[in-house]
Amino acid sequence: MSEADGIVDLMDVPQHGEDEISREDLYEMFIPDILNGSWSFLEDAVILYSYNVDFHPSPADRTYKPFSLFVKSSLPLEAEKLEFDLHLAKGRSVMTRLIPTGPVAFGKDEILLAENFHELCLRVILDLSDFVSELVVLGKNSNSCRLSTLAFYLLLPVTSEGSHRTVLIDWITIKRCLTSPIFRGPTNPTEKESDDLIMLANGLRSKRDVENSLVYVPYKNEFFFVANINYEKNGHSFYKETGSSTFAESLAKMYGICLKCPEQPLLHVKPLFHLRNLLRNRKQEQREAPKLYEHFIDLPPEVCQLKILEFSKEIGSSLSLLPSFMHYLEKFLLAVQLKDRLASSFPEGTQVTASRVLEALTTEKCKERLSLERLKILGGAFLTFAVSWHLFLLHDTLDEGQLTTKRSNTMNNSTLFKLAIRSNLQGYIRDQPFEPSLFFALGRPCPNICNDETKKGLHFSHQGNEKAKTIRCSRGHIWLHKKTIVDVVEALVGAFLLDSGFKAASAFLKWVGIEVDFDASYVHYACISSSQFMPLAELLDVSSLEDHVGYKFHYRGLLLQAFLHSSYSRIAGVCYQRLEFLGDAVLDYLVTSYLFSVYPKLKTGQLTDLKSVCVNNRALAHVALERNFHKFLIHDSDAFSNDIKEFEEYSTKPASVRSSLKAVRCPKVLGDLVESSVGAILLDSGFDLNCTWKVVLSFLEPIMSFSSCHLSPIRELQELCQSHNWALKDSSKKDGALYYVEVRVIGEDINELAFSTNLSKREARKTCDRNLFLELKSRGYMKVKSLEEVIEHCEKMEPKLIGFDETHIVVISSDLEPEGSSWQSLKENQSPRADLFPKRKEPVTRTNATG
Repeated sequence: MSEADGIVDLMDVPQHGEDEISREDLYEMFIPDILNGSWSFLEDAVILYSYNVDFHPSPADRTYKPFSLFVKSSLPLEAEKLEFDLHLAKGRSVMTRLIPTGPVAFGKDEILLAENFHELCLRVILDLSDFVSELVVLGKNSNSCRLSTLAFYLLLPVTSEGSHRTVLIDWITIKRCLTSPIFRGPTNPTEKESDDLIMLANGLRSKRDVENSLVYVPYKNEFFFVANINYEKNGHSFYKETGSSTFAESLAKMYGICLKCPEQPLLHVKPLFHLRNLLRNRKQEQREAPKLYEHFIDLPPEVCQLKILEFSKEIGSSLSLLPSFMHYLEKFLLAVQLKDRLASSFPEGTQVTASRVLEALTTEKCKERLSLERLKILGGAFLTFAVSWHLFLLHDTLDEGQLTTKRSNTMNNSTLFKLAIRSNLQGYIRDQPFEPSLFFALGRPCPNICNDETKKGLHFSHQGNEKAKTIRCSRGHIWLHKKTIVDVVEALVGAFLLDSGFKAASAFLKWVGIEVDFDASYVHYACISSSQFMPLAELLDVSSLEDHVGYKFHYRGLLLQAFLHSSYSRIAGVCYQRLEFLGDAVLDYLVTSYLFSVYPKLKTGQLTDLKSVCVNNRALAHVALERNFHKFLIHDSDAFSNDIKEFEEYSTKPASVRSSLKAVRCPKVLGDLVESSVGAILLDSGFDLNCTWKVVLSFLEPIMSFSSCHLSPIRELQELCQSHNWALKDSSKKDGALYYVEVRVIGEDINELAFSTNLSKREARKTCDRNLFLELKSRGYMKVKSLEEVIEHCEKMEPKLIGFDETHIVVISSDLEPEGSSWQSLKENQSPRADLFPKRKEPVTRTNATG
């Protein structure tokens, strides 16, 4: 299906709650426009654009027959420059690339020959059993086959006689293959015996015909490429697998085959390969040098049936690569197509590469060397940050809870899913590994014809059956989880962020349907309005607080607001929570940017674990204590003071002492202070993220060493159980205000139980998991590799603030100083009057944060 056929009206998309987002639906996948639709036969010549498929094996252990790709339109420039590795067994790989060689004219007879040869190749590598018979018909039902063919292109052998930038189709090889006996039916060979002839299972054939041919051996039920004739061996030579019997004796004894011409030289043959997915993320199972030789055996000619002339092992080597190559090329062309579609919608996105877009469209289920997982984390963090800043500035009267609700409604999974469907993104996604047996192209159409009448029977008759989900049809339908579509949206945000920056990522979000831009006046207003908190300066040493924060404020009211708790009774309805809302999102993005850039090889789960280590409430609480933020907290709660003091005393004790004490609850307010400070700095700096980045790095420097990575007890126990294939079971019940939680670990030699009671079900679960983990650890059970070990041995780069390309807003202005009367109104326990501050002007046009 072309993407134009797949436009979906958002009104037609069903509403889905968060509990339904994991469900699967059936979607039709797009085919690149450049491959969609057949060429015309109305004219005397068919003009196709040619591209040499260049193979560079490592190690250079075998020869590949040159092949060229022929398509009806020229490929986009990025596709012409495409290079990627195909990974074979035993550590071998082949770097493949395309070289444009210009248009080629095919006469009507030539295009028929080309299509028949293309069909021949596909059937040999995918439907080999067809060639056991004595007759194979090519081109049968060619017109009906075209109707069920998704992608139109030809792969043909070429000669190496032309220059690097020209193409000479190897018509001699093509015609020789197509005149093979199997395509003409059984005949009685008329050749007379001579030294140039050799006796095969299906008659006398010239040695020239036999060399570089494809033969079938019935007693083995296998096909072989004939490399050459081995004149040093015959039927009386020893069969190497036994060492004591000759070929003739072994065949007679094991299979009852009696050679009539045992004096004939043997055929030196190579087994026909089994087609494999060469895009898989293969890990070399054994650390051994790649094998530098091909596997050959010798066979008596009399047991071989000649099938296809001139079908050499070099052709076979190339054909073993081409399906994987074409599968990747199709995906890449689709990524180019989406990239061009997006770039035409917003010019900020022109710098993103097709390779990055392809990464964002490829899920981990494809089992390839790239997937959207890391981009999804980066894009998700930016999405949260961008939506948060937009809502914070747009809704200056909403509290943190209301802002959080609005943010959830704006970017929850259900909303993102509906926006993705409306934007028609689902057809670009690739969510299944390449399965060679289901490779369909011109000459090998999909047998499952899908239309309005057959669709239900093909895809819905066995709903719930996992095998039914793998059925491929002529329209390319696949089952997709709704969450997968959401992940792709976030990954595309990450792709634009990584290659093009904030402006492109924001433009993509706007294209999808999420507005995140704001007017500079909103930032001015937020800064000026903070003057209402200046009377609080009498309560603390603001300069000292700035020193502890590590930043000098232009608008000190923002700093005071960042340390104002809601319990402070002399100011009603305002506190640090709005800044905390903004700072939490900023901090999350900056930490994600740090980890993404510093650890380029870390897996998604490991990145998530590290982020949890950095920004969990306990880690941030230690930052607050280290910087003495708690001493500047403006509040009216003795309970807070006691909780903070107790936690501070506990935290300053040596680890050996803490391990023997009951864990002390971490006051949330400490982490809140760090987040609200970050939000205040971002506003005061005019949304200068570079400035905020430097301060945040100084905050988190002690944590970023990851010298002691403590995951949550729940995660620690889960990973330990996964390492040892143990089952982890839990149960809970509530008795009055208390939760009673049991957690059990069950394995081959393990059956451990822990239980706990708490007012919080989650805290009770954490206690159980912590106790179980420590017990199992004390008995010598460890994870395969701890997070500290992973970090210690992984590649580490310099930290980088990813994507920030904005010009900060100038927020300093001498005529915006707050009037003294507003200060007095606060002292009198009154809310400041709105008329004392400049009113925010609603902008006529929404612009980006460049001022």
